[in-house]
Amino acid sequence: MHGGLPDTATRAGFGWLGIMRIGVVQAAIGALVMLATTVLNRIMVVEMSLAAAIPAGLVAWHYGVQLARPLWGHGSDKGRARTPWIVGGLGVLAAGGLLATQATLMMGDNFPLALALAILAYALIGAGVGAGGTSALALLASGVAPERRAAAAAVTWIMMVGGIVASAITVGKLLIPYSPARLIEVAGGLAAVMVLAVVLATFRLERQAGHFRDEDESAPAPDFRAAIREIWAEAPARRFTIFIFVSMIAFSMQDLILEPFAGLIFGMAPGESTKTVGQFHQGGILIGMILAGIGGSAFSGKRPDGLRPWVVGGCLASGLGLGGLGLAAVSGPPWPLEMNLMVLGLGNGIFAVASIGAMMGLAGAGETTREGVRMGVWGASQAIAFGLGGLLGAVGLDFARAALGEVGAAFQLVFAVEAGAFLLAAALAVRATGGAAMRAGLAKREREQFA
Repeated sequence: MHGGLPDTATRAGFGWLGIMRIGVVQAAIGALVMLATTVLNRIMVVEMSLAAAIPAGLVAWHYGVQLARPLWGHGSDKGRARTPWIVGGLGVLAAGGLLATQATLMMGDNFPLALALAILAYALIGAGVGAGGTSALALLASGVAPERRAAAAAVTWIMMVGGIVASAITVGKLLIPYSPARLIEVAGGLAAVMVLAVVLATFRLERQAGHFRDEDESAPAPDFRAAIREIWAEAPARRFTIFIFVSMIAFSMQDLILEPFAGLIFGMAPGESTKTVGQFHQGGILIGMILAGIGGSAFSGKRPDGLRPWVVGGCLASGLGLGGLGLAAVSGPPWPLEMNLMVLGLGNGIFAVASIGAMMGLAGAGETTREGVRMGVWGASQAIAFGLGGLLGAVGLDFARAALGEVGAAFQLVFAVEAGAFLLAAALAVRATGGAAMRAGLAKREREQFA
């Protein structure tokens, strides 16, 4: 690519099999995190009879640790190899999951020591997710041709969701009947299988990556402080960071209150609410991801700002779905809840995939900084917003119920705030996912290709 036309392999970058191999990494991350955030959460609250704030605080701590994502991304930039960071991150994540399992089982006997071990374990989980996930997305961003980025984001995120679902079903079956010894065995087996899968998926994977960067790969990566200064000095990168933060708060505020909403307003039993929310909301997310992946790549993938309509449209559709739930909160069962959840999920799925695709495009638009540190900055923004959003949704509902004295009005207020956040995100996305920098980045790539 330097001093002449790039060869076909370099121009093509990752094929679909290569993209799916990175999807295996995402699936493994989802599966291992599921153990800590779902299974161990339930055991602490139900079997150990601990306050729900304890596992909630540990989960929030693992998000907080991920504020160091830019550092890990910068490390993979300087090392000129992503695979060691991906495999190493998954190893740390697996070790953290095993330590968290052991700490959970110790909480009934020696709570202070168990809590200290759990804090360390969830720090390892956050570090593993940050190092492995940031490097995997950076590898995807640097190695996938621009026209495939939306589809690549869809594939990898669908595989992550699939990893969460498959591992939850498998682990759930293997834990019947439950015993502490069986939990240790299942956690150990899950960790071993996921790490092995990642090692096999990433073996010689980087050889297939394309060259879609704005700078010469042989040039040294800038030091961390210089990289951060460059990113924050760029208006598009700064706007995109703010957009990610606002949109992920809106996206995650609904997580902890949808099932209580179905139960309190529509009178659904626990199993019924889980089934309804899962089938229609999660089903809508899956459909939205597929639509954005196919449509974004087929019709707008070649333009530097081609995913902007999908990002904005996903935010607006999500806001519409939340507005509908606000009306449902005061009208009750006559409202078509299933259709409303489908619209919300559809918007969430379109927004999520299109945003990741746009993120990969903008990650390669720097003058000297590379994809790792840029993905790290946006990953840190996403992580802190995701943890904060879930907390704001649940706490906001409690405050609204206490202030308004009516559960329907409380839900309506919270959904209205979420819808407003998505509308604000849509307005931010208009400038954050377009702009002169993305077009300049594409022009620079074209000049380098044909120099």
